[in-house]
Amino acid sequence: MSASVALITLATMNPKLLEILVCPVTKGALHYERERGELWSLSAKLAYPVRDGIPVMLEDEARKLTPEECEAAR
Repeated sequence: MSASVALITLATMNPKLLEILVCPVTKGALHYERERGELWSLSAKLAYPVRDGIPVMLEDEARKLTPEECEAAR
């Protein structure tokens, strides 16, 4: 890791970062899905990708969550 410590790794996400980040669409909370490498917004039903350790918080880059994914995350 570089001197500027990575906020996100493949296995974990810095809890402080999760406290700061919100969904850009709804301003709601985000849930880190470790296996998929995504930040999920259940309020917007969107999954934002995390690429090279950086959350991509653009609505156009997010994929829609399926009803099954939303239900399983609750």
